[in-house]
Amino acid sequence: MIDGNTTVVGVIPARWASTRLPGKSLVEIAGKPLVLHVLDRVRQARRLDDVLVATDDERIRAVVEAAGGHAVMTRVDHPSGTDRVAEAVAGNDAGIVINIQGDEPLVDPDLIDRLAAVMLANPEWDMGTAAAPILELDDLHAPSVVKVVTGMDGRALYFSRAPIPYARDGFPMDPSQLYRRHIGLYAYRRAFLDQIVAAPPTPLEETEKLEQLRALALGAHMVVIETNDIAVGVDTPEDVATVERLLEQLNS
Repeated sequence: MIDGNTTVVGVIPARWASTRLPGKSLVEIAGKPLVLHVLDRVRQARRLDDVLVATDDERIRAVVEAAGGHAVMTRVDHPSGTDRVAEAVAGNDAGIVINIQGDEPLVDPDLIDRLAAVMLANPEWDMGTAAAPILELDDLHAPSVVKVVTGMDGRALYFSRAPIPYARDGFPMDPSQLYRRHIGLYAYRRAFLDQIVAAPPTPLEETEKLEQLRALALGAHMVVIETNDIAVGVDTPEDVATVERLLEQLNS
């Protein structure tokens, strides 16, 4: 699916509702709201032509705009971040859209740039994402750590919460040579993003609770780039202390 538009727009979904940490986009981390930490990191990416924060809450919009950011109001009832991103760019001429998790204040700007570069240089890819080696057996077997298997060309073959590929003769003590954890950063060719949100959920997606399986079911050519960076998200009050410690290390 070829799209000649080379404009790259980064979108940060930032909704108010959160099961474990309501209003987490505005939770203060080291004296600054979470969403602004994410925005600051994303602004360091050099291949983005624009950065939008897609939100459903006026409080988040006000904080973003006070910091000089560009906020777009979206519906409250979106079933996924992908749907929110699609609405945010509905009036935008972006050819490539990068969905950046709004709860990851340590997102790597270089990884965003690498993903944008791959999409710009290779129009055959409908989507792009990233993966890192799995270092611990506990992570390999944890349903919360999503695994991805790729082909020789880096194309995503399948994502699962189960340990894939299954090791019939026993899992290795060092899984890092074969097993990859999915990093939830997505780049979409604009036309394919529109196709995804127009399609209903698929049985695989609903079974694993992984929306990227809808893209594969639709025939997506999705490249997976390698990284050693493991995203750190904020989902609970305990995560705040962890991220503050990591930010202090990063800035020291």
